Amino acid sequence: MCAASWLGVEVIGDQEVMIDAPSQLPEHLVEASADRRLVLHAMHSVVDWLAFAVWEDGRLVRSLSLSPDSGITENIGEPLPFELPYWAGDRPADIIPWPGEEEEPYALPFHPLDLDEDALRAFCGFIQEGRPEPDDVDADAIELYRPTRARSRRAGSGAAQSCGGYGSVALLPTEP
Repeated sequence: MCAASWLGVEVIGDQEVMIDAPSQLPEHLVEASADRRLVLHAMHSVVDWLAFAVWEDGRLVRSLSLSPDSGITENIGEPLPFELPYWAGDRPADIIPWPGEEEEPYALPFHPLDLDEDALRAFCGFIQEGRPEPDDVDADAIELYRPTRARSRRAGSGAAQSCGGYGSVALLPTEP
């Protein structure tokens, strides 16, 4: 588990929130977001899986979970602005087959990890892979902590790397 807290923003990174149906996030976490925005973001690059959800004042407004193997396992609410180019077909999956293999069509109309980068930028202001934009947050400068029973210890800088592979839940101020 990783955690961080700043004025108006709390972040929890834990594999326990990496769930196939983000809308099923445990109720105690949703209840903790009263009067705020709650964002769940989870991904697993080995299987090209992405899941995210957004609650406003405890009300689910968007949830999406998809991978090429499982397809779209959850799609609740209207797509968010950063998703629109993907659903419109403007960001098709660019898959290069392994040498000697025939090219098969990708199982989804876009690559989930491309959408993942845009989701991270929209929700958190940074990306994990690819070319950062000038206004992106420097994720390497964000310190996270790994709580232990006896005391908290610093996980190091780099929000994008310190909890790598873990799902994240962020409780944000009500203003987007």
